[in-house]
Amino acid sequence: MGHLSTEYTGFPADVIPLQYQALLLTDERRMQAFADAIAQAVQPGMRVLDLGAGTGVLSYFAARAGGVVTAIECEPRVFATARSALRAATGDTVRILHADARDYLPDEPIDLVLCEMLHVGLLRERQVEVIGAFKRRYLHHMGGPLPRFLPEATVQAVQPVEQDFTYMGYTVPAPVFQLPESRQPRTVEAAPPQVFQQFFYSSPLPSRCGADLLFVAERPAVVNAVRLITKNLLTLTYDPAGSVDWTMNYLVVPVNEPVEVLPGDEVRVRFDYAPGDEIPVLTDSLRISVPAHAH
Repeated sequence: MGHLSTEYTGFPADVIPLQYQALLLTDERRMQAFADAIAQAVQPGMRVLDLGAGTGVLSYFAARAGGVVTAIECEPRVFATARSALRAATGDTVRILHADARDYLPDEPIDLVLCEMLHVGLLRERQVEVIGAFKRRYLHHMGGPLPRFLPEATVQAVQPVEQDFTYMGYTVPAPVFQLPESRQPRTVEAAPPQVFQQFFYSSPLPSRCGADLLFVAERPAVVNAVRLITKNLLTLTYDPAGSVDWTMNYLVVPVNEPVEVLPGDEVRVRFDYAPGDEIPVLTDSLRISVPAHAH
């Protein structure tokens, strides 16, 4: 009689296995934003490094714009798929290496680094860790200046909400992802969002993602969750001045102790976690309260 294997066959949070890559490729908002940003940022002959290349689609966009591209991917099946797809699409234009983005160092200076190891809230994936380590290695071995990064910056906001977690009479307070452009009939916005973090990847990177903010309730609500909003400035544009942006799917996270608010009440939202932490680290630190003087 056979037996069940107890060997762990999962993936670390920062590795997206092949069966999930199509979810990224079919996300039209994400794909169009990166295609537009890379077309703006990459000039013919520019040396481009794609850290954590996945299926290689960002490398493809960069090669299409005339970049000389090196792509780095560590997951074996994803690497093999990317190599095949890039060869079919670009010939030998893109150099793809089976290596770890966390410790790869190029042989020569780079003009632009692509890195999309992003999760809403900067949770789970390793964008900050990978870029921070790359910057330290690059400056040590190459000196300055640093290359340009794409995304160039991240802005994060949070919002107190009342979320309907009941499904056909069955209540499950579990994290929920939402499309930014869609109506959310299950969500009551108790107050407008506030920014709690913003930084450029070329500048010092954050070691924590934390907030201690006061909101003023605009309507009656039982605040039982917060909504995280992560907007990435993929590239700045100069003519006209602006940026190509990508707002990720919102993340609604339940709180352990909901609070009831009335219009005009102050609502205090507090949390603290490190970039790359799992979602439960955020939920465990999340506190919602109504200061005593609010009523």
